[in-house]
Amino acid sequence: MSRRDVREFLDRHELRARKDLGQNFLIDDSWATRLVALAGVESADSVIEVGTGTGVLTRALAARAARVVTLDIDAGLVRALREEQSLPKNVELRHADVLKADLPALARELPAPVRLVSNLPYSISGPALRGFLDLREWLVDWSVMLQREVAARLLAAPGSKDYGSLSVLHALVADAERLADLPAGCFFPAPQVRSTFVRLHTRRDGPLRRGELRSVERVARAAFGNRRKTLWNALRAGGFGGGETALRAALDRCGIDPRVRGETLPPPVFLEIARALAETAEVGAE
Repeated sequence: MSRRDVREFLDRHELRARKDLGQNFLIDDSWATRLVALAGVESADSVIEVGTGTGVLTRALAARAARVVTLDIDAGLVRALREEQSLPKNVELRHADVLKADLPALARELPAPVRLVSNLPYSISGPALRGFLDLREWLVDWSVMLQREVAARLLAAPGSKDYGSLSVLHALVADAERLADLPAGCFFPAPQVRSTFVRLHTRRDGPLRRGELRSVERVARAAFGNRRKTLWNALRAGGFGGGETALRAALDRCGIDPRVRGETLPPPVFLEIARALAETAEVGAE
């Protein structure tokens, strides 16, 4: 699909690429085919696609997978694609906001194996990535197009400038790999940033117990809420510990100097802190 094809499609239906929805449509068919291969999509797979756009990636997915359920928030695009009947028969197009949709329910209803592939609108990448973590029980993997800076944060190591709560949560849950960097010319309109395609595999032997991700998230967000603060001050500001004595006891239990900063701590330490804080709260409640 060429840039001209996309313009003509949008013009026929009196549509435009919307900045408020972060729309930068993939227009390169060869790249779409390559991305589907990099995502590991196989003939028996069910695929959830987030961000249908003009259907370039959707059609590439449908050519390889058994079934594709594709979601798009733009009612105009959904209407246009349905009117033109341009999507293959093994594609189900749904008008939905990924940040409000019940993705776990969708993943459970699809025949396994289930993968997720997305040219994600960059304006919602943070909350969408967090939501995808809650799908890990039902997904083989998820492959996502991200702004290069967001991909760097997701893959960052402790002590680096990009390291933050996004890095911590993903490291505890998934193994991530950078698959490709795409030039701006692959999209319409061309974004002002570079794009990176990342694939994540659920860590089946990961350290998290059921229900612990949310508590680790709260600790990590507090720790990185102000990088200039020590871990002690950041957690106090985050409302942790049930008082200074309990907070100090939790950090002592983990062998952590309260004067360190969160950006220096590896992901498993955040899990240790979350568990220690929970245990300290339970002891204090007895």
